Amino acid sequence: MRTYIALLYSIVLTPQRRVVMADLKAMAEGLGFSNTRTLAASGNLVFDAPEVPIGELESRLEAAFPSAFGRHVDIIVRDAAAWPAFAASNPFPKESAETADQVAVRVMRQPVPEAALETLKPYAAPDEKIALVNGDIWIVFSRERPNSRLLTAVGHKRLGIGTSRNWNTVRKLAEMVRA
Repeated sequence: MRTYIALLYSIVLTPQRRVVMADLKAMAEGLGFSNTRTLAASGNLVFDAPEVPIGELESRLEAAFPSAFGRHVDIIVRDAAAWPAFAASNPFPKESAETADQVAVRVMRQPVPEAALETLKPYAAPDEKIALVNGDIWIVFSRERPNSRLLTAVGHKRLGIGTSRNWNTVRKLAEMVRA
């Protein structure tokens, strides 16, 4: 058995469409996954499963989701053993310590090529930062602007399937899988 982390894309849309974490755990257990647990009510699932290709786990979870919740949601799966190193690769440790809620990472299903970073830079405000680390996009968002242009620039249409998590969530998931 191996431990994995599943990150659901944008599940808390409205109170009527909210995904209850107990139901998410039950769906995963119905797929034969064990030791299921969640972090916060924002679509972070940790589970144990036989070691198989990540894409197979993503496909199984995404196929089960509409039956359980009535709609499709993209799901990114990562090997939990690699998550602490992923968290340690944060290129913005100073900003993360000072304003953890303003630092986020766009966790990608397929790595974003280096060239994409140059196409994103024009969307960054002067007080925002962006970095590409192992195909995932790390961002320090502006405290001054409530609507960052970077947020829409890193979406599915431009970069492919991914989901964002703030530094607090990344750190807490790392702590959770280390325990």
